[in-house]
Amino acid sequence: MWLETSIALKFMRQGATQTLLILIGIAVGVSVIVFITTLILGLQSNIVERTLGTQSHIRVEPAEEVNAPVPHLPDTHVLVLEDPRAQRLRSINNWIQVRDLLDTVPNVVAVSPVVSGPAFARRGEVLKSVSLVGIDPPRYEKIIPISQDLVAGEFRVGAGDALIGTLLAQDLGASVGSKIRLESGQGRTAVVTVAGIFELGVRDLDLRYVYLDLKQTQALLDLPGGVTVIDLTVRDLFSADTVARELARITGLKVESWITSNAQLMNALSSQRLSTIMICFFVAISVAFGIASVLAISVTQRTREIGILRAMGMRRQQILRVFLIQGGVLAFSGAIVGSALGLALVWVFNTFGPRLFYIPLPVVLVPITIVIASVTGILAALVPAWRASRLNPVEAIRYV
Repeated sequence: MWLETSIALKFMRQGATQTLLILIGIAVGVSVIVFITTLILGLQSNIVERTLGTQSHIRVEPAEEVNAPVPHLPDTHVLVLEDPRAQRLRSINNWIQVRDLLDTVPNVVAVSPVVSGPAFARRGEVLKSVSLVGIDPPRYEKIIPISQDLVAGEFRVGAGDALIGTLLAQDLGASVGSKIRLESGQGRTAVVTVAGIFELGVRDLDLRYVYLDLKQTQALLDLPGGVTVIDLTVRDLFSADTVARELARITGLKVESWITSNAQLMNALSSQRLSTIMICFFVAISVAFGIASVLAISVTQRTREIGILRAMGMRRQQILRVFLIQGGVLAFSGAIVGSALGLALVWVFNTFGPRLFYIPLPVVLVPITIVIASVTGILAALVPAWRASRLNPVEAIRYV
């Protein structure tokens, strides 16, 4: 193997210009693969993080109410024209037992009961439609860390305290310490003090959400002791659909994952992932053809040398290995330089870029890219190497 490696490196030194050009081509291709893949992964991670920063991974709700079947006599047909049944605000039956059951599910890391419903917020002459969200603070903080999104005041609910969004505070002319009146559709009212103002970064939530204590919200919505939703966080984001189906089977309730509720987002991420794979594939193909073309030219240029080596006793397998080694060395060297260049591009983006999001430096991507590039180089060298090994020594020596 040492002899084949020495001859392969000598051939590369003799064709220094060709070697340098193909190394530059491989390095550029690998840097594009590393940077584009890292950029897309960072973008997708950022989008998912922003999306799930304001919602749970899984929501457990009461099963939908349906119209009762119309009784009819045997051997008769009944034609019924009816509208779907309106879905009233209801509590989850035996929600405490359901919560305790969900706490024991292996893939679930946080469970938080919530009671939510529509209401109006009034301050002076201003009346705004809002959504009341009653929470158990220690549990809810594990789902959505509201305390990290406060821009004023402190995270405090209960005993007549509430948290409101920045846009709602602007519309009501309220600040920390202000009093607002909450009026539910059931004719119940309560006056609460604004303990904190949050900014989740989603206009609709910052304009409508009012966080209250669980018991106070139950009283306002006329759901004594009940909850309308149980929010869950799972260990693996992308297994939420599987976990949701399992929980629906176990509990018999309506269970919806963030993947289902954000179907368009998932389609966009899938399309983005597919486009990234296609870009990387075609870049790899272009690099492979570049290596193959350079080695094919090298075989043509060194036909006499190959004939002499064959006449001196080198076997076909050794000639084959000479050019396979060239392909592997070219690809490996170019991949090393390209990976370093790709990481440099990631660093430049994170340091001097638009600061829209941060791209984490890849740990596993670089070695994987180097291995794939090296294998691609060896495969690309197969045809030229096979052609070189099949040369007849007599005819090759006569070649001019």
